[in-house]
Amino acid sequence: MYIEQFYISKIAHSSYLLGGEENCAIVDPSRDVDRYIAAAKNMGFKISHILETHLHADFISGHMDLAEKTGATIYAPASANCQFKHQALKEGDEFQIDNVSISVLETPGHTPEHIAYVVTDKSRGNEPAVLFCGDTMFVGDVGRPDLFPGRAEELASKLFDTLKKFKSLPDFCEVLPAHGAGSLCGRAMGAKRRSTIGYEKRYNEALQIQSEKDFIASLTNEMPPVPDHFGRCSEINRKGPQLVQKLSKIKALSPLEFGKLAESDEYVVLDCRSYDAFEGQHIINSYGIDYDGNFPTFAGWVIPPEKQLLLVTPDRVSAEEVTVWLRRVGLDNAYGFLEGGMFEWAKDGLPTCHVLQVSSPELEVLQKNDDIKILDVRAVSEFEEHHMKGAINISAPDLRERYKELDKEKQYYVICSTGHRSTLAISLLLQRGFEHLVNVAGGMTGMGEFGENKETINKWGSFPYRWRFHRK
Repeated sequence: MYIEQFYISKIAHSSYLLGGEENCAIVDPSRDVDRYIAAAKNMGFKISHILETHLHADFISGHMDLAEKTGATIYAPASANCQFKHQALKEGDEFQIDNVSISVLETPGHTPEHIAYVVTDKSRGNEPAVLFCGDTMFVGDVGRPDLFPGRAEELASKLFDTLKKFKSLPDFCEVLPAHGAGSLCGRAMGAKRRSTIGYEKRYNEALQIQSEKDFIASLTNEMPPVPDHFGRCSEINRKGPQLVQKLSKIKALSPLEFGKLAESDEYVVLDCRSYDAFEGQHIINSYGIDYDGNFPTFAGWVIPPEKQLLLVTPDRVSAEEVTVWLRRVGLDNAYGFLEGGMFEWAKDGLPTCHVLQVSSPELEVLQKNDDIKILDVRAVSEFEEHHMKGAINISAPDLRERYKELDKEKQYYVICSTGHRSTLAISLLLQRGFEHLVNVAGGMTGMGEFGENKETINKWGSFPYRWRFHRK
């Protein structure tokens, strides 16, 4: 038996190649499938099986593309009611890949239709060696049960029963989950990408809870918010995503072509440059989502899926990379990118918008001398852990509706962890008519570092005198 793991950062997604002697399966594939084809060829395997544990919520699966390119059979939960050609699986089903035996467990909880694959390497023994558990259990955590409105307690109860099945497996059985730290499919995943049943039984806090009532309470209170695209992606995966090879290629657009399209209600502008570049100069009414941050999650969260996307990126290569990430979260409508970027846009004399930025030392001085309003756009859990005195907390995606709680005549200093989410928040507020906005570069991370090194930094010069012109 051979296993190879593939990991995609930002969405923290793990997929796997499971090989026998001549054939192999791909477990929970991503949409860009050439990596699997190349890996199988390198090992001399034929891809014969595509195994889905559930209808993934945070990304678009590559099962359709992989089946199209390899002829492999797709295996998926029977209860998912998938609308494409597949082999439907239920509890107790078994199948072989050469000398590898695979049995199916129904494991609802994270989602209603979830299954797991228990793998036995017959060439070495008759006990389960590997568990492909999807998003039911992670390293140090379990799948969140609150993705389906009104069903959190029901699914948490099912998850409690599901975990009993896992606990019955041998302690040495390897645990290979579909996500790791950074994914919103759980709450507190470990950075380690694999584990064992024995280690999780001993150190996974969720598995230590003996009372079903306490278990349900632990997974239905203070959970992270659910991004908009989670429900969308699940349904796309059920129906079968459109083949990537049939999607249109992104076009290079001159500034005038780009600007003309941007005026139409059918298009939106997505600026993927670094947050400091966006603040310096951007196209009016564009979304600012820094590619270096958690780009796919926030793009899937706030970009209207029905709109055609016009991208502002540093170059063509960046635009093509951005398009791949957008497709991973179900945004297949990237139409074109601004050729030459904002440099060419400005050269053509077209209008732009900019936003003032302040550093951590400057914000501290301003906060001491003035009654300023600070808008903290991090998640509630982050805010509760530590925040600036008097700050207002509204998470960045929530500003699409909760902007009504703010006063457009007031000036807000917008802060997050580093500057990525605050820029998204500012772009959303600018679209809604706010004008007096200041981005805190470096965010709470910068504030913390400044606090640690204040004495050294203050020796560099009398900064406060240089900052007077910023003050309102």
